[in-house]
Amino acid sequence: MVASEMEKLRELSFEIGPIRPPSEGGSSSLLIRASRNCPWSLCKFCYGTPYNREKFQLRSVEEVKRDIDRAKEISELLKALAKKFGGLYRLSEIINPEFLYGKEISELDREELKNFESIVNVYSWLRAGARAAFIQDADSMILPTNMLIEVVSYLKQVFPSLERITCYARAKSLARKTLGELKELRKAGLSRLHVGLESGDDDVLKYVNKGVTSQELILASRKAKEAGFELSLYWMPGLGGKSMTKQHAINTAKVLNEVNPDFVRTRRFVPRKGTPLYEEWKRGTFELLSPHEELREIRMMVERLEITGKLCFDHFINPAYKTVLGIVWLFKQDYDGYKMPEEKARVLEIIDNGLKIDESLYVRAEELSQLSTL
Repeated sequence: MVASEMEKLRELSFEIGPIRPPSEGGSSSLLIRASRNCPWSLCKFCYGTPYNREKFQLRSVEEVKRDIDRAKEISELLKALAKKFGGLYRLSEIINPEFLYGKEISELDREELKNFESIVNVYSWLRAGARAAFIQDADSMILPTNMLIEVVSYLKQVFPSLERITCYARAKSLARKTLGELKELRKAGLSRLHVGLESGDDDVLKYVNKGVTSQELILASRKAKEAGFELSLYWMPGLGGKSMTKQHAINTAKVLNEVNPDFVRTRRFVPRKGTPLYEEWKRGTFELLSPHEELREIRMMVERLEITGKLCFDHFINPAYKTVLGIVWLFKQDYDGYKMPEEKARVLEIIDNGLKIDESLYVRAEELSQLSTL
């Protein structure tokens, strides 16, 4: 019976996009792809490179529902196998390419890799408690409201254990939704939105071709909060380079204070190969901040921050330094971060201590820019 279940498991796959927020990653969230790629793809720091600059596509509701059904089949098979193997944790012995296909992961063909990624995602999600799902790709809020409601409702119907359903949303797309539409989506079960603020400064936003103004970001974010969504806003220290560092920090704090998001997630700017900003840096027309300059910019923003949410540094590219024991991150890496305003003084103290560490020990943005995993 185990052999037949394993054979069936090898036949089931669903489509998974290339990126997701760390807090909604493969270790905790079921990943359901409702659209492909990014509808904007013109930001100078990203430029659609995580999606190989492929054209944006909406998937049909029928396609997405089929994927949800396949994820359900995989979950039921894994649960059945878990009972025979003595629990989900024991299944880790068989969920590997060698056991499933008799190959190393580098030897898997395209369909085998898709199958393996699907199994791993569902398995990780089950082990994490089967409580969260993330709707991919870069801007699910661009979907027609009735379509997104249908996807979210079906997801809840098929997986009643879900407590949180989340997605990325561009502020422009969010602004186009009426408050009524957003309330309908919230009622259907969509509960958290991840929005790229990047900067609260209009000069920086224009320079990096974000396609949105600070005021539009504020209005869209406030509307999402009014509709009842939990809101994560992302800002990018260093995005203004040396020339706009002060205005970038000060005006980002102003926008965040206007919105008061549930989470402020910090993503230090690192030049990404294949983007216009990477080329500008290479030509010398864009100057990266040094590690201490980055910390001073973060401090400038944090000391003006007056939110009641959480400030997070949940990404490996955030400030870190080298020791004989390995890399040490300056800030804690968990998804809940530091509660504001209660832990604001603690964050400022961490920054001040970080400024006492020799700058040469820090992992520089220049080093990180060479990584293929960005």
